[in-house]
Amino acid sequence: MEWTIVRIALIGALTLLLVAAGIEDVRTREIADRKNAAIALLAPLWWWASGLSVWPDIVVQLAVAACVFFLFAQAFRVGMMGGGDVKMIAALALWLPLQPLFRMLLIMSIAGGVVTFAMILDHRSRRRRQGGEARPIEVPYGVAIAVAGLMILREPIFNPFNHT
Repeated sequence: MEWTIVRIALIGALTLLLVAAGIEDVRTREIADRKNAAIALLAPLWWWASGLSVWPDIVVQLAVAACVFFLFAQAFRVGMMGGGDVKMIAALALWLPLQPLFRMLLIMSIAGGVVTFAMILDHRSRRRRQGGEARPIEVPYGVAIAVAGLMILREPIFNPFNHT
């Protein structure tokens, strides 16, 4: 895999978007649609810069991203995940081949568990200090998605011999 200036710029843009989305989710418990749209709209440039063919490569990327969106939309439907989180996962699925996508989802679930546990501890601590009624916990799952995406992105950069 040759690292062109375009590919480096696209990875840099995706990195900045993931970091910004994670920070925004911590601050507001929302991820702006424009960030998710930017991630999704940069994917075709990534495909072009990576030399993917329309058939089957790009068609597979689109189909997998649609499946990922549908799967996580069910989590949104039952209140387990926010809409911005679902869109961010699907947008990232446009960038990643199947194996790295599965690794990203595994890392995301582990990081999500850590973030959720930290939020529960923080919630209990605040409730003890402030007393009163407990508000529902809103987990900034965009942090877990961003961390997982960043960990997968670093693989080809820091381990150029492991391309899957």
